Amino acid sequence: MRTLFEKLSGGARRRNRRRAQKPKSVLKLPNLDWKRIGAGVVAIGAVGAVAFGIRIALDQPIETVAVEGRLQRVSPLDVENAVREVSRDKGLVAVDLDAAQRAIRRIGWVDSATVRRAWPRGLRVFVVEQTPVARWGETGLLNVRGELFVNDARHVPPELPELAGPPGSQGLVTQRYLAAQGRLLEAGMRLSAVRLDPRGAWEFDLDNGVELRLGRRQVDERFDRFVVAAARVVSQRATEISYVDLRYTNGFAIGWRTVGRRSTG
Repeated sequence: MRTLFEKLSGGARRRNRRRAQKPKSVLKLPNLDWKRIGAGVVAIGAVGAVAFGIRIALDQPIETVAVEGRLQRVSPLDVENAVREVSRDKGLVAVDLDAAQRAIRRIGWVDSATVRRAWPRGLRVFVVEQTPVARWGETGLLNVRGELFVNDARHVPPELPELAGPPGSQGLVTQRYLAAQGRLLEAGMRLSAVRLDPRGAWEFDLDNGVELRLGRRQVDERFDRFVVAAARVVSQRATEISYVDLRYTNGFAIGWRTVGRRSTG
């Protein structure tokens, strides 16, 4: 009869024999053409080295900045200085063209700018100036998008109409002006001023001295009524008319320059 120790020892020996009989796992490399892979790696490295060499060869110092565009208010020298400030210590390849364009757009009266590389050692810049379509107050200038691009213009073209409204309403007032101006030109008249007061009421001044009072509601419908029904009378008798009040449901009133005279239509 075996003792407990002998039983335990025999069990341990049997487990060890089973472990010894198990095959060991061996890490096998995939069956690849390592010579061809190595050649490919060398070729890629050679191509990268050639590309780097070409980049170094092309990244020449910037010597010329050619400024193009129909410029009247923008100085080509200011444009060139803005570009050179951005491209300082950078070659033709390394220069950030987007940063150069942003720098140019910060110059007063610049609407848009495009910068291109001109090989081997130059940059070509095309600048579009702002086109003012109206004044904002006395000295501000608005473009066709209703953007106030100049706050204190020294020389304001006298032919520009004057627009006015609460702060932040430049775009809305410009849009209203452009829409109305197109229709008035067809009728032989032009706008000299457009006003939006803090209450939301609209007033138009025609270049013949007649004021249109449109109010706050149904502004488009009221302006249509003027063009269809009152424009002809106003164009024929502008010197006698002070204003046209369109703040009526189905008609309008004409205020004559003669004191006390007023008619409705």
